[in-house]
Amino acid sequence: MALSRKGIDFSPYDQFSIQQWSDLRADEPMTLDSSDIERLRALNDPISLDEAQRVYLPLTRLLSLYVEAVQGLHQAAAKFLSKESRAKTPYIIGVSGSVAVGKSTTARILHALMQRWPSSPKVDLVTTDGFLYSNAVLEERGLMTQKGFPKSYDRARFVKFLSDIKSGKRNIAVPVYSHLIYDVLPNEEIEIDQPDILIVEGLNILHPEELPEEGSPIAFASDYLDFAIYMDAKEPDLRQWFIDRFFRLRDTAFKDPSSFFHQFSKLDEKEATKMAINVWENINLPNLVQNILPTRGRADLILTKQKDHTISQVALRKL
Repeated sequence: MALSRKGIDFSPYDQFSIQQWSDLRADEPMTLDSSDIERLRALNDPISLDEAQRVYLPLTRLLSLYVEAVQGLHQAAAKFLSKESRAKTPYIIGVSGSVAVGKSTTARILHALMQRWPSSPKVDLVTTDGFLYSNAVLEERGLMTQKGFPKSYDRARFVKFLSDIKSGKRNIAVPVYSHLIYDVLPNEEIEIDQPDILIVEGLNILHPEELPEEGSPIAFASDYLDFAIYMDAKEPDLRQWFIDRFFRLRDTAFKDPSSFFHQFSKLDEKEATKMAINVWENINLPNLVQNILPTRGRADLILTKQKDHTISQVALRKL
């Protein structure tokens, strides 16, 4: 809640209802159709084309202005330093929030819309799952029950990746994670080659590293983000969405014999509910409370969801 005194708003955010936010779309065109939204949305995220227009068209309009402004700043800096203008520095957007909140939907829709800007920028999308330590390493370190917590990621490699992106390095290797086998795929990588815009989606991208005791300099992943989005929702809703998603997966992906979770495909409804609640209460909820939710105030934009998954409030950090 914003603190105020004598009519002065001390909140670092401007708050918008979804209608107020939608009005900021102006003439931003919708370049996706219903089939695109169906393809891009996450398994348990019933977003409609209408909501995508109301939420993401104003956002892409705002981001286009921000990207243009940052590019102008780079040109001004080059002029000040009497240097020739270098290649564009990639603009990095982070999408963070709890498990089951809809990060993937937001990241994918933004990716699709921004690719279709009139300037046709090169837009890449990376999830932080690939930077998880392998299950073998997590087992060795006793971290399998904390998979998704900050310490379960190779954060040094992730920060190095972001640093390489910002420096304009070419053909950067990114490890690949398989949700089917629930592990990083050995010897498999994708390459990211000098994007104009990079979208990074993950649970803990806004989480700061612990400072080293010896006081040596350290870089945080968030240092490399130009714009950070946090997907917010009430904990009871997140819990129910996670349970709903578990049941959807039990009836689909879990049935694949090669799936890590195939063992859960034959659970009856009572057993499956108990299993999903146990995972939420012992892994996802502690991670949310300890590591994810505390970073909400570090975001540039907060999208708040209601029980029915629709976004009802938008908070934009003041410049």
